[in-house]
Amino acid sequence: MKRFFPESELIINQDGSIFHLHVKPEQLADNVILVGDPGRVSQVANFFDSTECEVSNREFHTITGTYKGKRITAQSTGIGCDNIDIVLNELDALANIDFSTRMEKEQLRSLNIVRIGTCGGLQPFTPTGTFIASVKSIGFDGLLNFYAGRNDVCDLEFEEAFKRHMNWNPLLGAPYVIDANAELIDRVAADDMVRGVTIACGGFFGPQGRELRIPLADPKQNEKVECFEYGGLRITNFEMESSAVAGLSRLLGHKAMTCCMVIANRLAKQANSNYKNNIEVLIEKVLDRI
Repeated sequence: MKRFFPESELIINQDGSIFHLHVKPEQLADNVILVGDPGRVSQVANFFDSTECEVSNREFHTITGTYKGKRITAQSTGIGCDNIDIVLNELDALANIDFSTRMEKEQLRSLNIVRIGTCGGLQPFTPTGTFIASVKSIGFDGLLNFYAGRNDVCDLEFEEAFKRHMNWNPLLGAPYVIDANAELIDRVAADDMVRGVTIACGGFFGPQGRELRIPLADPKQNEKVECFEYGGLRITNFEMESSAVAGLSRLLGHKAMTCCMVIANRLAKQANSNYKNNIEVLIEKVLDRI
């Protein structure tokens, strides 16, 4: 049975656009590139052969255009899984809810969603400049725990093994482990990206084991993360969005994955802040393969 969505749950602006993104349904392509930085949307769109629309509101910058015959939407999310909650739900609403009737559509649309970002490498084989495709993501953010069906899409055995290894603090949100879409991983990661396990953190400093003026609750966190192994998989990198992208997409019926360029190796204590030109190589790879 189709569902009806009242004004308080689905907020539509007076111009017919979705509340936060300010995008209209007809402006959304089936292929979506997510980036954190609003400025990186233009960096992606610079590769487009043509552009049909550009919209900005707060940290949400959107450009839809065509690249080698493929219609693509480049969308910024800002930083963090809380913003991914807004972006993924609003993209799905644009695709699968009729704004004139506020009813779920009869034919549901599945999007191809690839997040392109930056991350911190956690292994000797992930030095700065490495491209990592997140086969699995571990969510430290707790976002997916608010949604029904969470256990149906998560790797529960991996979760339990990880919590035991970490001696997980019950004061923290329960971590969840989610797989990226396998077909999209094979197509986009191909044979030139490291396939790894990514932790999506709820912050940049303490949650990623960075200590400035506030001591860490668990000073050994990163050591435990770096040595964890399950099913032949090692944790390769920290970032802040991949778990919510993969998890919400699985629940909503979309294909999604994250690929990041390593700009800091936490193990080697090295970082490259001058990475903006190098990431264009990753952008072009994703555009060619999505």
